[in-house]
Amino acid sequence: MIDYACGIVGDRSSAEDIVQEAWIRVEAVERLRPPTEPLGYLYRTVRNLALDVYRARRRTGRRSAEELIDQGLQPADDAPSPEAAALARSDLARLLESLDELPDRTRQAVILYKVEGLKLREVAARLKVSVALAQTLVVDGVEHCALRLSREGRT
Repeated sequence: MIDYACGIVGDRSSAEDIVQEAWIRVEAVERLRPPTEPLGYLYRTVRNLALDVYRARRRTGRRSAEELIDQGLQPADDAPSPEAAALARSDLARLLESLDELPDRTRQAVILYKVEGLKLREVAARLKVSVALAQTLVVDGVEHCALRLSREGRT
């Protein structure tokens, strides 16, 4: 089954993921309504998932690591350059400094909303304030940080 998917997508790692996903989907369907041809249904599911991955790669122009190695190329390194890493550390330091300049409740609201990903009503509940006030705190805090970073040449 993995070889079948690999023939479509071109790399074994993706093929293994596809077969696992197909197995999960077929199992879920079998619990509700067993297919008349379970093996055929599994193959069709693997084929459809593999074709989805193949088409997505073609749209984005992305090639698998195995395809690149087969062609004598090396996959791109996702690690940032030393300059980019240094710039990111500098930006983070300035952002943390600007957060420290905020009043405590505003800082907490920004962190809960932007870092922890809470919804405004959840931020409001945590801080024991209205949703409108939570929104104002977040907006004020984000504006302060953005203004501070833009004054120093980065947004």
